[in-house]
Amino acid sequence: MKKPVYLDYAATTPVDPVVADEMVKYLTQDGIFGNPASRTHSFGWQAEAAVENARRQVADLIHADPREIVWTSGATESDNLAIKGVAALHQNAHIVTSTVEHKAVIDTCHWLEQQGVEITWLNPGPDGRVAPEEVIEALQGNTVLVSLMLVNNELGCVTDIATIGEALRERGVLLHVDAAQAAGKLPVSVKTLKVDLLSLSAHKVYGPKGVGALYVRRAPEVRLEAQIHGGGHERGMRSGTLPTHQIVGMGRAFDVAGQCLEDEVIRLEELRQRFLSGLDQLEGVHFNGSEEQRVPGIVNLSFEGVEAESLMLGLRYLAVSSGSACASAAMEPSYVLRGIGVSDQLAHRALRFSFGRFTTEEEVDFACQQISEVVQRLRSLR
Repeated sequence: MKKPVYLDYAATTPVDPVVADEMVKYLTQDGIFGNPASRTHSFGWQAEAAVENARRQVADLIHADPREIVWTSGATESDNLAIKGVAALHQNAHIVTSTVEHKAVIDTCHWLEQQGVEITWLNPGPDGRVAPEEVIEALQGNTVLVSLMLVNNELGCVTDIATIGEALRERGVLLHVDAAQAAGKLPVSVKTLKVDLLSLSAHKVYGPKGVGALYVRRAPEVRLEAQIHGGGHERGMRSGTLPTHQIVGMGRAFDVAGQCLEDEVIRLEELRQRFLSGLDQLEGVHFNGSEEQRVPGIVNLSFEGVEAESLMLGLRYLAVSSGSACASAAMEPSYVLRGIGVSDQLAHRALRFSFGRFTTEEEVDFACQQISEVVQRLRSLR
């Protein structure tokens, strides 16, 4: 078994070999290297065809029209474009979000507050989920957007976006959803969820880093102001030369994700149960988040009497995290765990374990053995 064992799939996934093989065909002189915006020769036409094929592959996974997919550099840019892009078109705008969103949403909303935009911050329940009725209660006459994630990146819990989407569509309020942790992990349909804007990332779905997409529903009321200017690419919503090889990689990754989604969910659920059962004999373990409404690949646990930093140092053969990758340098306890009411003490003692396509039963068993041994050793030193 290769060590260290990688159990941080929520931070990033390795690129699937079939995706990497496809990407290589769009880099060198022997391949399709043209600029997709070059409309005067075959090099550009071939690149454009590859980009449009990938657009369809991404759209298919979320049951969208390919014309509703706008390429970006990743879910962070997609979040920024969606939230700032809507806010920029309204004076006296009001936006509703939650205190446990990804930093790409939280920091964007904090920045908008400094520009005079009113933001309502909702608190989730102890299970990490924002209640639909609280979203509806927070709406005002000038509410232009609600931004909530589908799957929380630290807890793995799933928000009831379909109910929220239905209520907002009736009231004419736009809904933006960060689905970076949801795509490829559970069925996602923009029609069923009734979302207007949806952020996606390739590197969470066994595609390359540095590319993502924003679904923008084709409807007169769904309008964005571009945040990056220069050439009017992507129907004027996001300028910049398209990275054909990365886009092709994202398309292929989403295509593979759609093909193996059902089997992968079943397999990850089995690994999850194996992991939790393997820690049954360890006392003082607290589960954070919803045990029912969640994806199978993310488990967040607090270990009594053991600081997360010390535990990670002890688990030198395991790659895990104490929160989201973007906040892993912070010494403060996770704002997500604080947001669901976990005490600072237990939040400081929490680790996120995330499994994926290449995780094996042997790796899970090894992880359980290592965690049990290190936790007991650290507790004995107190």
